[in-house]
This record gives sequence, structure tokens and C-alpha cells, in this order.
Amino acid sequence: MTSQRILIADDEPLARDRLRRLVEGLPEYSVCGEAADGDRTLQAVAELEPDIVLLDIRMPGADGMDVAAHLSQLERPPAVIFCTAYDHYALQAFEVNASAYLMKPIRKDALTKALQQAAKTNRLQQQPLAGTAPAAAELAVRTYRGTELIDLVSLIYCQADQKYVTLHHLQGNVLSDYTLKELEQHYGDHLLRVHRNTLVGTRFIQALHRNISGQATLVLRDGLGELPVSRRHASELRQWLQDYRPGKH
Repeated sequence: MTSQRILIADDEPLARDRLRRLVEGLPEYSVCGEAADGDRTLQAVAELEPDIVLLDIRMPGADGMDVAAHLSQLERPPAVIFCTAYDHYALQAFEVNASAYLMKPIRKDALTKALQQAAKTNRLQQQPLAGTAPAAAELAVRTYRGTELIDLVSLIYCQADQKYVTLHHLQGNVLSDYTLKELEQHYGDHLLRVHRNTLVGTRFIQALHRNISGQATLVLRDGLGELPVSRRHASELRQWLQDYRPGKH
């Protein structure tokens, strides 16, 4: 397997040296370059095209958050792992799609786990961006805690609330920066829209009911509850239930 190429961006030489030593001790990864400020980091990414950037936050020039925000707009961005001495940027890291957030001094086991997450995120997310989702896949969700992988078959429903979408799955729930439109486009075989703010996993659909006030509700399998269904999508859901065959969805 081709090793993952890593760019180290930190204004402190000792911090860069420590990260280089840690990475050099991991056979699946190699350091392709270093940068000491935000502007040089962006230049190095353009020239070297690393797979992963180990990025400090407080640096001269453009800081790490500005760099990450810029990288997130690239067509094929590298994964970003923040390596910082400050814990109060964690939520901002989520905003710029960081794969992980590590606190200095960086431990080898924490770095190893973060690099594995970042490499897997790159492989999984490049396929949906190309417009084709794998037939059976995990959804890589970047959060302020790092990257979480969710089996699509365990995804019960996705619900939008203002800027973010909450993914409810069999193991819990997680906040995501995916839009419902993106999820619907790439995972239409697994998800069905039942409301302007809700997609539901097709394998969890049991029945369509109406309450005494005439509101359509979707009954989920296995006692997982009910979800409101908009009038616009009720007919589509009814048609889906009529066409449903065990094993088809």
C-alpha cells in the first residue's frame, strides 16, 4: 500500500522535529515537507499535494484555522489534523472539517489513531464527491472529536436543524456538516426523504399512519419511534411501501 504523505506545519522547530520523529516511526506514513507559517503551509500544500496536514493553530501570518478553511475549499483537500496547545478551538475545528484535534504534547498512540482516521476519511469521502457511493459503505463524519464511521445500514434517520444535520444511528447520534441534499444524492439507495428536514433509512420503515388530527406519521421498525411525514412526501412514502419487497431495500 502506498504510504500517506504528511506535511508538518508548526512555527516551533522543536514541535516539528518531534512530530517528524513520531511519523518516521510509523511505516504507513512519510513526511513530505514542513512549513513554519500559514502562508508557507498553503504554498507547500499546492506544491507537494500531501494526503494529510499536521497543523498548528497559532502561527505567524494566516493562522491554522484560516489555513484549514482555505484547504477545505479545494477540490481534493488533504485531511487536516490540528496539533495545538489550546483546547478552546475544538468547535471551530469542526467548522473547517478537521479530521482530528490533538493536544500537545502529542502522544504516539493518539497520533497513530488520528492518522488512521484521516487516511480512512480520505478514501471514503473521495468516492461520494465523485458522484458515486459504494454499494455497501460507511459514512465518514468529521466531528470536533475526530472522525466517526457509521455503517449506512445502521443509519435510522437524518434530521436537519438550522446549519447542521444530526445522524441518528443504532449506536447513538452524531452532529454532521453534511447537508440532507448531499446525503440524499449520494445515498439514495439507503435513505428516503419523508419531510423537508428528514431522511429515513429505508430498512427501518415499517408503516405510514395518520393520527386523529390527520397528520401523517412514519412508524419505525423495532419500536424505534415515529417521525412526522409532510403532506408533500406522504404519497411518495405510500408508493414506496406499496413497491417494497423484502430484500429489495
